[in-house]
Amino acid sequence: MKLIITSFLLLFSMLISAQDFQGKAIYQSKTSFDFSQMGPRAQQMSEEQKKQMLDRMKPMLEKTYVLTFNKSESVFKEEEKLEAPGQGGGWGRMMGKSFSPGKQYKDIKENKWLEKRDFFGKQFLIKEPLKKLDWKLGSETKIIGNYTCYKATAIKEVDEMDWRSMRRRKPKTSEDKDSLAKDSISNKDPMSEIETPKTIEVTAWYTPQVPVSQGPSKYWGLPGLILEVNADRTTILCTKIVMNPGEKETIEAPSKGKEVTTKEYNDIVKKKMEEMREMYRGRRGGGGFRH
Repeated sequence: MKLIITSFLLLFSMLISAQDFQGKAIYQSKTSFDFSQMGPRAQQMSEEQKKQMLDRMKPMLEKTYVLTFNKSESVFKEEEKLEAPGQGGGWGRMMGKSFSPGKQYKDIKENKWLEKRDFFGKQFLIKEPLKKLDWKLGSETKIIGNYTCYKATAIKEVDEMDWRSMRRRKPKTSEDKDSLAKDSISNKDPMSEIETPKTIEVTAWYTPQVPVSQGPSKYWGLPGLILEVNADRTTILCTKIVMNPGEKETIEAPSKGKEVTTKEYNDIVKKKMEEMREMYRGRRGGGGFRH
């Protein structure tokens, strides 16, 4: 049996060593939504109302991605598909496009990371050095499809504007609790109730049967292709792998958009959200409520 496995891995290594090697992996991403992390009004919603809200949010919470990779480069992008009439609300689609990543490119040899973002009709290009997680390799295994996978864990810093990890802020003092309650009632600053953890623990499952140090999104750096990632409330699971597809794609970095860092992009998003809050308050209360 060991001889068969060794021969299999040797065959894969020879395949990947080929100059024109390319692979493609399909991933399903699903983010759970916790109503208890929302305000009192959401917690008082009926089960039917919650179901309707989840249906509208489905374009944000459930996505299909394609990872196209070779030995050193990869592109991770959402699969383009036509939606059936009436599927998902316009709000869900708008939020899904504005707050979800676009085409993501990484070059593990040159330590490059580029990400295309479309935010309310404007194009941005996030460009930064590629960060590697400090993975702790474990001995636990499980089967995903036809592949034997090994467990690895790491502590990952969370992007402050990553909505998938946002949660209701817990007041530390009674004064803090009163302040949050007043802001919630007056709609002074809804974001004052929201916080994002500084770090989260990530669990990844990788397979040495595909010996490339690639994975979905920013996850990479393991001795095998990452087939599953569990990060906070989000699970990314590989459902299909195609080695050397008949029609190869060009793996290239996105190039259009205003070049920014992650911090610069987040500042732009926060400024836009503040403008939207001001507009919302003006429509609700009119100028007479401002002093």
